[in-house]
Amino acid sequence: MLTIRNTKHFRIEKPSIVTIGTFDGVHLGHQKILSRLQQLKQKHGLNAVVLTFEPHPRKVLFPNQADLKLLTLIDEKLDLLENYGVDVAVVYPFDKTFSNIEAKEYIEEILLKNLKVKYLVIGYDHHFGKDRGGNIKVLQQFEKEYGYEVEEIDALDIDHIAISSSKIRHALEEGKITLANNYLGHYFFLNAIVVEGKQLGRKLGYPTANLKIEGTDKLIPKIGVYFVEVVIDNVAHYGMMNIGYNPTTDNDQKVKIEVNIFDFNEDIYRKVVRINFIDYLRDEKKFNNLEELTEALHEDKQKCMLLIEEINRTLCAIVKTK
Repeated sequence: MLTIRNTKHFRIEKPSIVTIGTFDGVHLGHQKILSRLQQLKQKHGLNAVVLTFEPHPRKVLFPNQADLKLLTLIDEKLDLLENYGVDVAVVYPFDKTFSNIEAKEYIEEILLKNLKVKYLVIGYDHHFGKDRGGNIKVLQQFEKEYGYEVEEIDALDIDHIAISSSKIRHALEEGKITLANNYLGHYFFLNAIVVEGKQLGRKLGYPTANLKIEGTDKLIPKIGVYFVEVVIDNVAHYGMMNIGYNPTTDNDQKVKIEVNIFDFNEDIYRKVVRINFIDYLRDEKKFNNLEELTEALHEDKQKCMLLIEEINRTLCAIVKTK
């Protein structure tokens, strides 16, 4: 996938199929749009192009939301877009000047001149330009004059609840991992670098990799213990992870993230790993002593083992039906 970023001065050379949006999380609603891009790509032989923005527009337009936490940082979002078949991703620098562009100028300069749009696919209730004056009706108004076609994808519902990045954020903040993953259509994940810790877990029989998240915009789910998948050098391993303050052993109020990787004993300091969240196990708790903490860790691992068995049974059933 070709990525164009950190510039407002770009030009795509060939006619393209374009969609526009923040695509935070690249959830099922976004995937429906991307699927339509792929259909048009196969039919017309044109590149599938996504125009997205950095920083998130809400951070610029609503200063009181400047601390908005994101489901996907920009590099994570780009990885997902590539996985869903996007040929070109344009990361446009979003600022107040851009937000005040008139709708017609937006169409002429961005869509036609820069992106050479031939087919435009937009999500339900898409708005753009000054005072959000651009919408599906405005885009349709200029179709014949400028020689492009536009279509709008209806809102995607699950159990009659519209999917949105905001709803997924709320689910994660409440520890509802299964619900969030169902909305996403893939595991919620975070990328982190492994750093040195106090190595207390090793003394308890549960060695942990201490994780550091780069940047401050990434949404960190609810404090607690999770069943996770840890991807290291493109190889997946199961494990259990704690997000919290380690109240049994630490006195500070700094949130820490550490993961115990099952059946794994390699040196991964300074490596970047991906953590896929599978399930929420329990709230973080302060124990009276290390013996109680060790017993709780044992119970957590047993829960994970049962979940692994369940996953394996499901995979075997899928294989048998093929």
